[in-house]
Amino acid sequence: MRIPLILAVGALTFASTAQAMHPSPLVDAGWLDGHLDNNDLVVLDVRSAIDDGGDRAAFEAGRIPGSRYSNYAEDGWREERDGVAGLMPDVDDLAELIGGLGIGNDDTVIVVPAGTGPTDFASATRVYWTFKALGHDEVAILNGGFAGWEQQGFKVDNGPASEPEATDFSASLREDLLATTEEVEASRQAGEQLVDARPEGFYTGTEQSPATRVPGTIPDSVNLPHDDALVERHGAWYLEPERLTAAIDDLELDRGAPTVAFCNTGHWASSGWFQLSEIGGLENVTMYDGSMAAWTRDDSRPVHLAERGTLTVGELIE
Repeated sequence: MRIPLILAVGALTFASTAQAMHPSPLVDAGWLDGHLDNNDLVVLDVRSAIDDGGDRAAFEAGRIPGSRYSNYAEDGWREERDGVAGLMPDVDDLAELIGGLGIGNDDTVIVVPAGTGPTDFASATRVYWTFKALGHDEVAILNGGFAGWEQQGFKVDNGPASEPEATDFSASLREDLLATTEEVEASRQAGEQLVDARPEGFYTGTEQSPATRVPGTIPDSVNLPHDDALVERHGAWYLEPERLTAAIDDLELDRGAPTVAFCNTGHWASSGWFQLSEIGGLENVTMYDGSMAAWTRDDSRPVHLAERGTLTVGELIE
């Protein structure tokens, strides 16, 4: 587990923007409505087919005024390598993607999910985590997403959206936010906190993702389902910090201890990372983007099932 570093260059890069805005990690529709006229604000809509969130056609049928669109599931925010889905792409490729959206290093980015479900919310947290991992701190998520914005009666634009003018986005990887399989194994051996963000069935081994070779979880991990602190209100899904804080307390997690969040493919894990690190107050959280898809590639790796105990991947395949 790497210990987080304060990057002086990054701090200097964002100092002027942070003084001007620096929103909390989770903002509400009223806050966003009050800041839409800020020239350094970029509203990034990442709706996709996840949780029936929509696509570009849905974006053009109704969107937050001035927002830009990138399909989370299709535009290159994650990639498959060596048979493992959901991995972080090359830093230069991500910088090109972000710059192509007209987002520069001085911009404050508000990521907007569809607001149609907990897995859709994880689309926003994965994009948020990506910005953070690339050294860009001026980023937040709109709680309730577009569904919440619309339901609360704020102004909605429609029609074809103009393409943003591309700009340069400089990125530098914060390795302390990204855990490799070897680092996760070292964390497990050291007795550090491992948090499985999947729903309970995946954690216990009664359910299995097609992305993993076997069911089960990393031994000695605890379960904080990504969807437990998300609630539906009037057709939109919101993260409730009070529910999250209670769940963290129930697990007796040490807020100062090194912690790894994981899932199947680094999607729900990003929601777990966001909830633990950005909302829950844990100070040293990293995300395992390969998650169980990468962990189970090796026959010798251990997995734990509630009804069978700890076995190796190879033993389960046999």
